[in-house]
Amino acid sequence: MAQQANPVSGARLGRALGAVAAAGGGDRSVCVNGVVLLLPAGEPVSARRPSPLAHAGVRPLARTLAGAGRGEGLVAHVVRYRGRGWNGADARLAADARWAVDEVVRRYGDVPVCLAGIDMGGRAALHAADHAAVTSVLAIAPWLPDDDVAAAEEPVKQLAGRHVLIVHGTNDERTDPELSYRLAERAKKANRDICRFEVHSDGHALRQHRPEVLALAADFVLGTLFGRGYARPVADAFAAPPPLGLRMPLASGFGQSLRR
Repeated sequence: MAQQANPVSGARLGRALGAVAAAGGGDRSVCVNGVVLLLPAGEPVSARRPSPLAHAGVRPLARTLAGAGRGEGLVAHVVRYRGRGWNGADARLAADARWAVDEVVRRYGDVPVCLAGIDMGGRAALHAADHAAVTSVLAIAPWLPDDDVAAAEEPVKQLAGRHVLIVHGTNDERTDPELSYRLAERAKKANRDICRFEVHSDGHALRQHRPEVLALAADFVLGTLFGRGYARPVADAFAAPPPLGLRMPLASGFGQSLRR
C-alpha cells in the first residue's frame, strides 16, 4: 500500500511486519485484527533527524511481536518520527505517535492498537494513550522527567481504560526506574489495569534478560489485543495491589515454560 503523504507532521510508518508482510505487503484480503506500533528512543531536546540506531533498536521487539501474533492477524510497524527531540511542550514524539495511530485506522480500519515504546518512545506511548483506538501501552525503560515542584506532573488520566505494562531494569543509569514506579503508582489509583515489572541487576538496554523481556512483551501484547490469557506472573501483577504489582520481579527463564 502506498504511503500516505503527511505534510503536516512528516512522520511515517515503517514497513509492515507480520500478517500483511507474510501475504505480500498490500494484500487487502489479509485479515488484520490488531496492530502494534513500535516507538523508538529519542532525546529531550533536539532538532536533529531521527536516529537510525534508535530505529534499529526497536526492530528486534517488532519482529518478535509480529512473529508471535502472526496467526492472530497482528501487524507491527516501527514509527519513523519527524525528528529525535521531545522538545518541551511541543511533545513532538507523542504527536507523531498519535498521527501513527490515525494512519493505522486509515489503513486497517477499526482494529485495536498497542503502543510499545522504549526510552523516550515509552514516554510517547504513555502520552498518546488517549487516542480512542489505543487498547494498551507497553513502556520499556521509559524516559520520564525528574520530579520538579515547578512543573506539572506527567499526566496519567489518559491511561484510564487501557492496559498498561511498564518494564524497567533496576540498574538503569539512563532512565530512573524510581520515576516509572512513581508514575505507575499514581496511575494505579485510577486504573487497576496497570502493572510494572522490575528486571533486577539489569541496565537500560536490558541485555542480560533480553529473552525474558521479549517473552513478557509478547505475552502482554497478545493478551491485550486478542484476549489471550496472561502468563501467571502477569495476571498476578495486574491483580496485586501496590507496591507488589508495581515491583513484580521478572523471573529468569520467563517464557520458556509459561503456565497459565
